[in-house]
Amino acid sequence: MNEDDLRATFAGKEISGQYTNGQTFTESYKLDGSLVYTESGLRFSGSWSITTGTFCTIYDENATGGCYRVSRTGSNCFEFYFIARTRQQATTPEEHSKPKWSARAWHSDKQSTCQDETAV
Repeated sequence: MNEDDLRATFAGKEISGQYTNGQTFTESYKLDGSLVYTESGLRFSGSWSITTGTFCTIYDENATGGCYRVSRTGSNCFEFYFIARTRQQATTPEEHSKPKWSARAWHSDKQSTCQDETAV
């Protein structure tokens, strides 16, 4: 997805998702660039941004955020491929060479269209 697609898809929206290990989460992306992440009773605040074609989620209380290449794989399914731990690292071209699929997500207010196979 390009930067305009990412902004249109996630700004002001909430997603529900699942990591490759089966753990589920939700994340809300506010229009002001802030976010709220919840998982198994945990709640983190932070910020989201779009950097060099990647979607970055950086948490205030936890270092597990990062920047991801996002692929739309259905009308309401998005795969997130880890690129870099920080926004600064995401601007380095070589960081984009070996993405790893890490999560699938969908808009929380609609039925998921995710399939079992990865798109990339």
